[in-house]
Amino acid sequence: MLHELFSPSVQHALDLVGIFVFAISGALLAVRKNFDVFGIAVLAEVTALGGGLFRDLIIGAVPPAAFSDLGYFVTPLLAAVLVFFLHPEVERTQTAVNVFDAAGLGLFCVTGTTKAYDYGLGLTSSAALGLATAVGGGVLRDVLANEVPSLLRWDRDLYAVPAIVGSTMIVLFIRFGLLNATTSGLAVVTAFLLRIAALKYHWRAPRAWNRRSSALEEA
Repeated sequence: MLHELFSPSVQHALDLVGIFVFAISGALLAVRKNFDVFGIAVLAEVTALGGGLFRDLIIGAVPPAAFSDLGYFVTPLLAAVLVFFLHPEVERTQTAVNVFDAAGLGLFCVTGTTKAYDYGLGLTSSAALGLATAVGGGVLRDVLANEVPSLLRWDRDLYAVPAIVGSTMIVLFIRFGLLNATTSGLAVVTAFLLRIAALKYHWRAPRAWNRRSSALEEA
């Protein structure tokens, strides 16, 4: 189904752009954590490829694209080299990185959902794997950096929700026979705009209703 929505060259180019930007975020966190060059490279690779690797292993698409396509493996290393030498400059372009990261989130939740459905999963399972494709690398990045994953923290702007919306749109389009390049693009743009709006207006998910606790909250 993916090859019917985007040409292979376009799909590959979009994947590499998303991988590069996700790798930038992983490498920047490694620098903030004072990791060495190997740690920077590992966090870049994990952030960029973790979600797609998890999806491919679940659906049986082996060897995973991360290992069968050299470009997928090398691109995060290029991002790691860039951050290693130019991290102050990259930090100053954080707004641009956030924009591209949001675009990667929208793209990966759509392609992840579609690929999972191509391999025979049901609609709900496909949407779940679309979400995992989009956010899985970030979760692994935070775990390796000894942090609570960002998408689980109430004090972080919405990240998983835009991906859930994008994945849900795709499975609804599939269900009603409306999936095509235009509707797929609409799902990507919707997830992208939701993430950008969440960053701009600091939208956050609600916490437990009527919470009562004598314990001090963690910062």
